[in-house]
Amino acid sequence: MYVLGYDIGSSSIKAALVEIETGKTVASGFHPETEMPIHAPRPGWAEQEPAMWWDSLRHASTSVLRQSGVDPRDIKAIGISWQMHGLVLIDRNHRVLRPAIIWCDSRAVPYGENAFRAIGEERALSRLLNSPGSFTAAKLAWVKENEPDTYAQVYKIMLPGDYIAMKLTDEISVTVEGLSEGIFWDFRENTLSQDILNHFGFDRQLLPPLTPVFGIQGHLSATAAGQLGLHPGTPVSYRAGDQPNNAASLNVFNPGEIASTAGTSGVVYGVLDEVKYDPRSRVNIFAHVNHTPRHTRLGVLLCISGAGILNAWMRKNIMSGQTGYDAMNRLAQQSPAGARGISVIPFGNGAERVLENRNVDSSIHGISFNTHTLPDLLRAAQEGIAYSFRYGMEIMREIGMDIRVIRAGNANMYLSPLFREALACASGAVIELFDTDGAAGAAKSAGIGAGIYASPAEAFASLKKIMTVEPDSAKTERYGDAYRRWKSHII
Repeated sequence: MYVLGYDIGSSSIKAALVEIETGKTVASGFHPETEMPIHAPRPGWAEQEPAMWWDSLRHASTSVLRQSGVDPRDIKAIGISWQMHGLVLIDRNHRVLRPAIIWCDSRAVPYGENAFRAIGEERALSRLLNSPGSFTAAKLAWVKENEPDTYAQVYKIMLPGDYIAMKLTDEISVTVEGLSEGIFWDFRENTLSQDILNHFGFDRQLLPPLTPVFGIQGHLSATAAGQLGLHPGTPVSYRAGDQPNNAASLNVFNPGEIASTAGTSGVVYGVLDEVKYDPRSRVNIFAHVNHTPRHTRLGVLLCISGAGILNAWMRKNIMSGQTGYDAMNRLAQQSPAGARGISVIPFGNGAERVLENRNVDSSIHGISFNTHTLPDLLRAAQEGIAYSFRYGMEIMREIGMDIRVIRAGNANMYLSPLFREALACASGAVIELFDTDGAAGAAKSAGIGAGIYASPAEAFASLKKIMTVEPDSAKTERYGDAYRRWKSHII
């Protein structure tokens, strides 16, 4: 028997088929093989077609079924993870009205800032735990003002995972976790935020009805089953944004536990058991996957929008796309810790929450044409990403997070020995790497939601640690000096 998980990313759609008894991933796949396009009609905009996600999901499903040879009737539950903060608009016929405005789109920042001031900063933070920023509610406000004809046709708004769930089941719903990441949830009243609805003039009927994160959210329709090669009636029993889901994938459910990713964007995510917020709203706080009104479990999310995308930019433009990441890592390691004085600021992917929604762009400091070489530049880029993590972790510590151990999947930037060393030495935290990913985590979590596993501990008992990276005491001072030099360029 098996469980199936989907991870709806902005670069690709991943699928993982997990054997229930052993917890092993028996097949995994992703589509497309090259990164999905992000359309940017204007600077700071970022859009994708939801139909592209569904098409790639079909390809990923075909891949895992072909690899495994599993009978679709033996798949007992489906889980979904998605790129957070996106906005999908549908009409009454479930037709998508415009391209999705995705997570890294910053056009709505002024709308969120105006709401923050109008509601009152203290009131907004004490209830929403965040400023509205450029999250889903602010994106919807942008559509309302700038595309009124489209807004007039909106039947329901959705996050990307809600759209995929609708395509799978023909049912429309949303979770508290999803509403909180869209800045629609009032944590004091434990209901939709009347402050947000009133300020933006949204009809509460635009928001779908609630469904639990863990639990039966619907069943696979005959139409979807035919398109995916799956069995009709298979329950969809879990749904969460990619960062709460990544934490779940790493068995991070309890207060004080920390998870991280370092893909296109970089994230450090910790669990709190009391309602807190950053007075300057530089980190985000959302409902974690196991949050309930009686048992507070909040995810403190540090997001660096410009992270792995910087390394990808270096590969594409500095290396002309001809060099793989492993070769780039080896080149970068020819330069010593501190990159011989070069500092790279990685914030080139839109406004950064950690910088209070400033858009400072990426920049390179300290290059000498007479002494520096390509390895220095490549190393400084990876170190710059690690230093941006430390910068945000300092804020997380200010609000009570005790960051001693970081759990991460063995993927993306964490595949780089240089990045792992720089992050461990700069932050002082031990890094534990595990053999898992978001799609596998969504599959196991679907097993919890369907009652197949009795608890998260049972679902993730098979989680395999690959390695532990300790801070190198011989290099921490050098990394500390390089971090302080780096930080001087952003404050």
